[in-house]
Amino acid sequence: MPKVSRHTATQGGDYGVVVEHSEDLDPYTVDFLTFREDVDHTPLLKGLPDGRCQCPHWGYVFKGELVFRYPDHDEVYYAGEAFYAPPGHVPVHTEPGSEYLQFSPADDLRRSSEVVMGHFPPLCG
Repeated sequence: MPKVSRHTATQGGDYGVVVEHSEDLDPYTVDFLTFREDVDHTPLLKGLPDGRCQCPHWGYVFKGELVFRYPDHDEVYYAGEAFYAPPGHVPVHTEPGSEYLQFSPADDLRRSSEVVMGHFPPLCG
């Protein structure tokens, strides 16, 4: 049975404001994410439909908090809570040092990540 940990993941990297350790376990991607700074993903999602992430995510917050902004409300998740974020959200990390694990359909995540990474490097420099 395939498995992965933060220490055995072979993908991702240190992007300054975020550290990502990920692995594809088809058909899903497993991401271990640590945010060093507050990051509002609004400018990073420009180019996706409605400027929102179209990939669903399931996950668990280890430390800090995570906010998903929807057109009509925000969902806030704290350390020790599991979450589901349907398509149409904007992630906002409101607490430096937040750490979480997320599972996402690999193809959907890849499409969203390509847009995000196209905007991300200027934020890191």
